[in-house]
Amino acid sequence: MLLHDLAFIASQEPALAAIGGRNSVLACAEQSRAAIIAALSARSPGSTLVVATPTGTAAQQLHDDIVQFIGADNALMFPAWETLPFERVSPSVETMGRRLEVLWRLRSENPPQIVLGSVRALLQKLGPGATTLQPIIIKPGEEIDSEQLLAKLVHDGYRREEIVEHRGEVARRGSIIDVFPSTADTPIRIDLWGDEVERLTSFNVNDQRSTDDLVQAIIFPARELQLDEGVTERARALVGSEPWGREHWDRLADGSNFEGMESWLPWLIEREQLITDVLPASSELIFVDPKRMRDRAKDLLAEEDDLAKALASTWARDAERTFPRLHLDIDQLFGPSQSLNALSLSLPSEAIDAPTVQSTGWGQATSDAEATAKRVQQLITDKWTVVIAAEGESSAQRLLEVFTQNGVIVRDLSKSKEADLSKPGTYVVVAPLHHGYSLPQVKLAVIAETDLTGRRRTHRQPRARKRDTTSVFQDLKPGDYVVHHYHGVGKYEGMVKRTIGGSERDYLLLAYKDGDKLYVPTDHIDAVRQYIGGDSPTLHRLGGSDFARAKQRVRSAVREIAQELVVLYQRRVNAVGHAFSEDTPWQHEMEGAFPFVETPDQRTAIELVKGDMERNVPMDRLVCGDVGFGKTEVAVRAAFKAIQDGKQVAVLVPTTLLASQHANTFAERFRGYPIRVESLSRFLTNSQAKKVLAGVASGDVDCVIGTHRLLQEGVKFKDLGLLVVDEEQRFGVTHKEMMKKLKTNVDVLTLTATPIPRTLEMSLVGIRDMSLLQTPPADRQPILTFVGEDDERVSTEAIRRELLRDGQVFWVHNRVQSIEQRAQELRELVPEARIAVAHGQMDEGRLEQIVLDFWEGKFDVLVCTTIIESGIDMPTVNTLVVERADLLGLGQLHQIRGRVGRSGSRAYAYLFHPRDKVLSEDAYERLKTIGEATELGSGFKIAMRDLEIRGAGNMLGEAQSGHIAAVGYDLYCQLVTEAVSEMKGEDVPPIVPELKLDVATNAYLPTDYVSKEESRLDAYRRLAAVTTQSDVADIRDEWIDRYGPLPEAALALIRVGELRAECHRVGLRELVVADGRARLLPVSLKASQQMRLTRIAKSSEWNEQTKQLSVTLPRAPQGKQADAGTAGYSIDYLVSFLQELFDDN
Repeated sequence: MLLHDLAFIASQEPALAAIGGRNSVLACAEQSRAAIIAALSARSPGSTLVVATPTGTAAQQLHDDIVQFIGADNALMFPAWETLPFERVSPSVETMGRRLEVLWRLRSENPPQIVLGSVRALLQKLGPGATTLQPIIIKPGEEIDSEQLLAKLVHDGYRREEIVEHRGEVARRGSIIDVFPSTADTPIRIDLWGDEVERLTSFNVNDQRSTDDLVQAIIFPARELQLDEGVTERARALVGSEPWGREHWDRLADGSNFEGMESWLPWLIEREQLITDVLPASSELIFVDPKRMRDRAKDLLAEEDDLAKALASTWARDAERTFPRLHLDIDQLFGPSQSLNALSLSLPSEAIDAPTVQSTGWGQATSDAEATAKRVQQLITDKWTVVIAAEGESSAQRLLEVFTQNGVIVRDLSKSKEADLSKPGTYVVVAPLHHGYSLPQVKLAVIAETDLTGRRRTHRQPRARKRDTTSVFQDLKPGDYVVHHYHGVGKYEGMVKRTIGGSERDYLLLAYKDGDKLYVPTDHIDAVRQYIGGDSPTLHRLGGSDFARAKQRVRSAVREIAQELVVLYQRRVNAVGHAFSEDTPWQHEMEGAFPFVETPDQRTAIELVKGDMERNVPMDRLVCGDVGFGKTEVAVRAAFKAIQDGKQVAVLVPTTLLASQHANTFAERFRGYPIRVESLSRFLTNSQAKKVLAGVASGDVDCVIGTHRLLQEGVKFKDLGLLVVDEEQRFGVTHKEMMKKLKTNVDVLTLTATPIPRTLEMSLVGIRDMSLLQTPPADRQPILTFVGEDDERVSTEAIRRELLRDGQVFWVHNRVQSIEQRAQELRELVPEARIAVAHGQMDEGRLEQIVLDFWEGKFDVLVCTTIIESGIDMPTVNTLVVERADLLGLGQLHQIRGRVGRSGSRAYAYLFHPRDKVLSEDAYERLKTIGEATELGSGFKIAMRDLEIRGAGNMLGEAQSGHIAAVGYDLYCQLVTEAVSEMKGEDVPPIVPELKLDVATNAYLPTDYVSKEESRLDAYRRLAAVTTQSDVADIRDEWIDRYGPLPEAALALIRVGELRAECHRVGLRELVVADGRARLLPVSLKASQQMRLTRIAKSSEWNEQTKQLSVTLPRAPQGKQADAGTAGYSIDYLVSFLQELFDDN
């Protein structure tokens, strides 16, 4: 609910009435700033307050809190670009859209009450045309020209795509236009009837289905640099005056949108304007902490000048000539040229003579509920208004109980949207605030949940989950290898339309040995799989026996494996584990204190892990999630659940550094509960280690986190219930054998970003359970990855650039012998950088101290070995340089790259290989894969590719890669699964559903209806897999929603789908239509059904021995023939015939 009344109460604060003059000062404690700014807004209705802060973080925190007082529509954030000046990377589409939205709202009839931004955002020059730009507004029932709309969106920086998945994308399919507006949380779908907007909806990125109807959509540009005539004219002029940038000026002069074009904005501005120059005259400025603001602005301009000088030599430009700047001087805000009223909000210690708001925070968080309740009771006696602001409804109920039990009468308003808070009393509301505060002059106290618990929840929402692209035909394109279940390895040459037997359909064209071609009908698409297993397999001969022989060889080989797998599986299933209890109130409380919003995948993984733990079969689950996607939190919750049942938890990690970091994380999350967390690693002295081991043996230690030292002799657990293995790919075979001894009847949770091929293989064939975390945290950005030859200039510029934004650098040099020498060379190249060295052969104490100093910001560059690969979380490290990247494994490269970019800042990875050295084929493939797989959540894809490059090896020992290469990975897994099912005595499911459906009809998806081949393949695959009428109805609804009304050929496909579903329902394996008759097999009829058959199809023939039914198809009536064609009528007849014959209701 909104805390409007609190802003009104705070506006009665006497110090606010004492403010006077154009440039006045108000002293105010940090905790009450948000409330005082909201109060100032309440005192000046109709005017906009623009609040400037020293940093973006401070602005965001104030915004989060002010929104709780006046609502999100009245408090807007004006963000700064997250890129550096001159950086050839565009800011995020959302940042640019939000900036343009604020400028538009300021000119509208409904301007915001408060706009907040950092000094960097306010000093940034506005782009040409930014102050006059109008968004595109679309409403249902309006008429629009679709061609003009698309042209305008492309001009505004939207990218044309086949499928819309990210902000700033647009797609068109017939009469449907999908667009993801730059400021929206969900994409929108515009469904046109001619030129009229018939329907306007939002839709889900994941399945591309419409969700909610919209009243209107406002679409802001996806680029802040708008290429109008004036801009292109200035770009042409720059070709002569600044020839060093000709390549870019030419592209801008041509009106082309390209990545990084915004970096040239300072050169293309006619008039230098800031946001303050376009504010209405009634607006007021508020400077929060003006002294720090000035310092930050000076640093910002100095950074920009240093960058310009550094780049001048690269661009062959005179370093002494001034570059056009992106930011203006701070005096533009503070100086005499500023005509608006300005108020400085300073700390009381810095503004002694100014009017002062008497305010305090609530104090340090304590776990003494009784003392807190007494304080509240005293305030109530003195007629105060006390508001307890909870993070969510569950914590509101908990706080309500705690205060009520301690004698405080509390009104519960946690479920109210609007409520009266103006009268004295104690209230509990849901309003996530960063700080509580008290204002004695107006008798108001607000207690934030963080004041009571010491924990803080983030306001950021998770981004929408990306569409699930792990389909059977992921990225399948002509030229790729595929495996046909009967004919073997062939080359996919695309999808073609053919008229065979008088009916037109789509076929997959596959090329085989000696130029043979195979046309696979789309309803047999399930027989085809993409080939994974090597780069250039041998093509099989069509109709030859070589594939059958290869399959037979593999089948025999996998029997052996299957036997061992079955033994493993049976041992696991038959072992009696501990069935953990359901979640306790403490569990809910601990989970509610998680300082981030869980991603949907994370929630699913947590539910599955808990479900596994509550069963009496020991858990063996692999959680595969990219670096920084929240795997550790899954483990924290599982560990807490185990400890609640009196069991011990062991967390096994590969490195000492990760052990110490995890120990801190677990201890922090378990603070306030009677749980003892210890770590066991090289960082402990012998006597300390002995104490930990004694605690583990006696049961005093609930959770122990350690390296392979946990696996050594002499480590005895009193009652181990859960083993968590983090970064599993780092443990060798011997460690795994030692783990097996620990594992007996114990729940096992394995965490990894890039599973080793054997682990992945065991999960994919169902021996272990697997959860995938594919949703990135809300503010993560893809890491810009540069793969190339060693280049001293590029790498030193990378270090300098990072230093300019107060960041840190990991420099990976994987040879201990020469690491000191390399660090010395870097000190000479970048003398201003503070450089430290870390590697695994150092003394433990020294290594821990260096890493700690680096973490605390005492060094800028850490020259280290791959010791950083495992789990070290350092949010300020946003640049990574790796030497000899060609010697590292693919999983290793991905892990190391995942160590940067964890704070939401743009991150860079430079992966170098030596000049003039020929790379091995595998090294080339690895570097190519890591360079291409830069999108967030690509760890699983990288592991699959690693499987291709390396071959899987035998899951349980000897080499199997030859067998995988022979039949492809998918089929290999299928054969293993079959062999396992056979040995378990289960029915072996056929790879290809045994249904031969042959109906001559023009059934296909026209290319002008579904243009993208991958989408058509996916649609055919789904249709071939239907088994019920509801499956078909769902596909039909999806097609109409995504692509518009069904054309005749697509409608025929749906009809065939309905017939297929009906065949599955009644158990048919064959239905062939020829010469006006339909042959159905196998058909078994009861006596009642035989009588029904003679009634509904007099000329039918049924053979009880062969179970064959032959039915004469009636001719289509004249009108029907025109409507659906003879074949369409026959299909409809067969569907209703089967329903009538076999429906016994």
